[in-house]
Amino acid sequence: MSEISLRAIERILKKSGAKRISENACKELQEYLEKKGLEIGKRSTKFMKHAKRRTLMKQDVELSINE
Repeated sequence: MSEISLRAIERILKKSGAKRISENACKELQEYLEKKGLEIGKRSTKFMKHAKRRTLMKQDVELSINE
């Protein structure tokens, strides 16, 4: 089951200027965003563990995005 709803993906695409969006386009972006989110999450937890914390902080995510 996906963590990001297709409806949320559709709203994002509409905000970017698309008037009509196929379901396949939504599914493709959904898959990509979830994959990227997991990658960032894994890197972020490495920074958190390195800092000997149990709480994931904003700076952990920022570091992993900018890495």
